[in-house]
Amino acid sequence: MASLPEALSELIHRLSRLPGIGPRAAERMALAIIDKNPAEIAALADALNDAVARVTHCPHCGCLSQDNRPCRVCDDNARDRSIICVVESPLDSIALEKGGGYHGLYHVLGGAISPLSGVLPEDLRISELLARVGDGVVSELILATNASPEGEATALYIRQELDELHERRAAAGSSESLARIRVTRLARGLPSGSQLDYTDSATLQSALDNRTEL
Repeated sequence: MASLPEALSELIHRLSRLPGIGPRAAERMALAIIDKNPAEIAALADALNDAVARVTHCPHCGCLSQDNRPCRVCDDNARDRSIICVVESPLDSIALEKGGGYHGLYHVLGGAISPLSGVLPEDLRISELLARVGDGVVSELILATNASPEGEATALYIRQELDELHERRAAAGSSESLARIRVTRLARGLPSGSQLDYTDSATLQSALDNRTEL
């Protein structure tokens, strides 16, 4: 890009580092941005700065929120609080919400167990999840981690941790709240290795509706 101004080349480079944006797309976006009138460019810059400063994670579930407040799902009293859908990232919860058929709550783990990548169970929000399911309100846990080796391993780990928690409470004579919990997994209609945020809404809804016991 030697023929381009240095500032424009830098903008293209920065845009190309965003997920799903290649060099050609970044070039088109950069040219479109600088072709806008100054007011629109200023509004875009303000929106970007505002989002970076104010978008946070929900203190309850880990979904995207604003100003450290509860997200819209957790703040909605009409949601079914007896069901928690466990996902790897906030993008997965957004994908499931687009289907319009899920009315429970979410829990974002912040990734999946992957020892080769240095991600261990303690690096994820698994302890927070176990604390939520032990409150006596939750009756079903939907493990909607990705259909990948890491996602499957994470789902099985959570299942085992829940079983161990149940056994500890049973030994202490306080297992009543955990005895009712149903643990399910999205139906196998999802292609192996697929990510939820790249799956269409109809397929996701079908996988959710036809979820199976784990």
